[in-house]
Amino acid sequence: MLIGDVARRSGVSARMLRHYESLGLVRPTGRTGTGYREYSGEDIRRIFHIESLRSLGLSLREVGRALDDPGFTPSGLVDDLVRQTRQRIADETELLTRLRRIGAAEPAGWEDVLQVVALLGALGSESAGRRQRAALSSVEGVPVPVEALVEAALSESDPNVAGALRWALAQSGGGASALLAEGLGAAVAEVRERAVRSIAEIPGDAATALLRDALAHPDVVVRRYAALALGTRGVAEAVPTLIDMVVEEGNDVDAADALSGLASDPELADRIAAGLVDRLSPGDVEPSVRRRLTQALADIPGITASRALAELSRDEDRAVALTAAYILGRRDAR
Repeated sequence: MLIGDVARRSGVSARMLRHYESLGLVRPTGRTGTGYREYSGEDIRRIFHIESLRSLGLSLREVGRALDDPGFTPSGLVDDLVRQTRQRIADETELLTRLRRIGAAEPAGWEDVLQVVALLGALGSESAGRRQRAALSSVEGVPVPVEALVEAALSESDPNVAGALRWALAQSGGGASALLAEGLGAAVAEVRERAVRSIAEIPGDAATALLRDALAHPDVVVRRYAALALGTRGVAEAVPTLIDMVVEEGNDVDAADALSGLASDPELADRIAAGLVDRLSPGDVEPSVRRRLTQALADIPGITASRALAELSRDEDRAVALTAAYILGRRDAR
């Protein structure tokens, strides 16, 4: 079969067939009487083998080795090709993500594009200071897409940068809450904590609803941050978790402050006081727990708290009794 016929049947151009011949990959086994290349059935089969191996990403040199080296084993090469392909996919995915984020910023011109690219690059910098400056400047001029801010916030370990990112998300104008909600289900505890802390600083009903749901989260850290945030928002559902925090000594001072804020509602004040008193009742409560519960009653107004403190001022635990008496004295003075 002549080279033109081979090109038509194989889909490999005559020019490429000549290139294969120059590299020694495939040589026509014969010549016609007039000197034209003539390919045998075995030659054509080899051409198809070459094309098949090239389709896997092998270079022409690797194709030659695969076909001609009897000691060649494909496993190592295939593993290397898998690694290269994964890296290429990761690089292309990263580029696609960057392009989408630039598009989401709706740049008006190339100056805006360059600004967004610079900010995205700064958010991924190894310098904590540069990351922090990028977070703080992201709300000025052309905004950084909220997806990029969320990704940075969920991965940031530096406390100062994390604070700046949470602030930027709170200023982002919506959309961040739903993205951060995915972080609450992350396998890594640190990511879950970053997610709930970021949600806690976002105003609005959507963030409040997520925090309410987080009160039932299996991660105790998530529950506690959600309860503290809801306490500052005046959400009564946080009360049981806040009382648990006082008992368990988990951010107990902050929890007591949150309970005090919620107790500005007279009806809620009696409910909070009753909840604290209930946890004092069991006989096996440790002395340190009873002291924390007594201290938590200090800023809870109302008759229920006052009666509980009067009884505690006669408690067998001298530290509890003195604490309760001191609190009662301050309440009487007010």
